[in-house]
Amino acid sequence: MSSYRYGRSWRGARQSRRRHRKFFDYALAFAILGLLVVVSARLDRVGSRQATGAVTVNDGDTLTLGGEKIRLRGIDAPEYHQICRRDGEEYPCGRRSREALGKLIAGRPVTCSGWERDRYGRLLGDCSAGDDNLNAAQVAGGWAVAYGDYLDQEEEARALGLGVWAGEFERPRDWRRSHGGMIDGEHDGIGTILNWLRAIFFSGQQSRGVST
Repeated sequence: MSSYRYGRSWRGARQSRRRHRKFFDYALAFAILGLLVVVSARLDRVGSRQATGAVTVNDGDTLTLGGEKIRLRGIDAPEYHQICRRDGEEYPCGRRSREALGKLIAGRPVTCSGWERDRYGRLLGDCSAGDDNLNAAQVAGGWAVAYGDYLDQEEEARALGLGVWAGEFERPRDWRRSHGGMIDGEHDGIGTILNWLRAIFFSGQQSRGVST
């Protein structure tokens, strides 16, 4: 008799677990479906962008092109007011970095393309002047460091002692941290996922007017 009751109790518990599992599966399916609907409705905010036009060099890794503020993707240049040391003396490496980017452009038309936006609303772009990739050239010349990309160019510039590698300097991210500046994540795989999610769900809510 007791084994009969135990069997009924066991079967009842098993059926209850099945009902709960089925409810959970349905709820999960509806949640995924709802997420897909939201993503599909907002994918236009994540589409690829291309910018051309009159260019202003803001600093060593930021341009304003045709009214669009663009952060060069995958690199990080010294901040405009950042000071570095070379041969025992201080020099304005941030200004030198901006000058280097201006020399790379040399009055040529600039084209930038990208689809990500950083937390400050700037387009993360791959930019070219003629056939020259500005992102890669800034790192190769030693006036920017790798920030999720262009590691080979950084290693070569370091080995040759070019740009900031000719002396002592703080990496721009560390300089911003020590001077109370705003810090954005590296432009790597994790950063790309975060930017993609931000563009879908929080587009239009990013801070504006950032000059880092």
